Amino acid sequence: MDFVDLQDRLLFGIPKKGRLNEQVMTLLQGADIQFHRKNRIDIALSTNHPIALVFLPAADIAQFVANGNVDLGITGQDMVAEADANVEELLQLGFGKCKLCVQAPVDSPYKSAKDLVGKRIATSFSSVVGKYFAELDLEAAKEAGLSKVETPTSVQFLSGSVEASCALGLADAIVDLVESGNVRNYARLQSFTLLKPVLTTQAHALNPLIEKIKRRIEGVIVAQKYALCTYNVPRSQMVDAKAPTISALETEGWVAVSVMVLKSKAADIMDELEEIGARDILITEIKNARMG
Repeated sequence: MDFVDLQDRLLFGIPKKGRLNEQVMTLLQGADIQFHRKNRIDIALSTNHPIALVFLPAADIAQFVANGNVDLGITGQDMVAEADANVEELLQLGFGKCKLCVQAPVDSPYKSAKDLVGKRIATSFSSVVGKYFAELDLEAAKEAGLSKVETPTSVQFLSGSVEASCALGLADAIVDLVESGNVRNYARLQSFTLLKPVLTTQAHALNPLIEKIKRRIEGVIVAQKYALCTYNVPRSQMVDAKAPTISALETEGWVAVSVMVLKSKAADIMDELEEIGARDILITEIKNARMG
């Protein structure tokens, strides 16, 4: 592929591997951004839009967007914060939520993040964690009537295997991403930020194609959460619903109703509708949607 192939195309940074890549591929398919990625090639040209997908490490995408090397990117809020990248968050993508958590060995004396002031912390997010513990150091100093703590908290960067650092004597505690539960042999002391995957662009970027991509992805996210519920019911038995479509039926006093419902509540809603006398209740999958 020649660089000339990228001219007049919007460059879209995509995580090149891992769970985030799999989830983003689902979004792109739902948004009808078609492409073919050749083996071991990290750039793929869309076949139905003037877009080039650039597959990058998720940790690098925020910086590529901030520097203008790509026009648009999907990465985690943790990566944006760690890079201290000046990007605009266009859209939260609604999957893969996780928390950045302070954790200490279960047999340690530490019961809160404040107990770790002056101790050694291992993490893959040294910038974010460094700022967090600098604030705790300052709070501890003020409480002691000092201008600064005698021994500042030490934050050690590790690119991986963070959970092994305490057992090997490198750190007293760790800070790492947690989706659910705790890391084995560690107790969670403090969750200090909730992080989500996001669609980002350069601050104040103006491009109609960016807005089109955003709207399409928004539609996919809505469709992942909602289904279309249709049913027939006596008008006198209609239940409250948000923005339903109502059509009169030939049977006097009956109406047909179409309304979007949360997939997580669809079965309960069908039960409730049946109890009030609704008939022909159907739940239909939504592929995409555009909301007002």
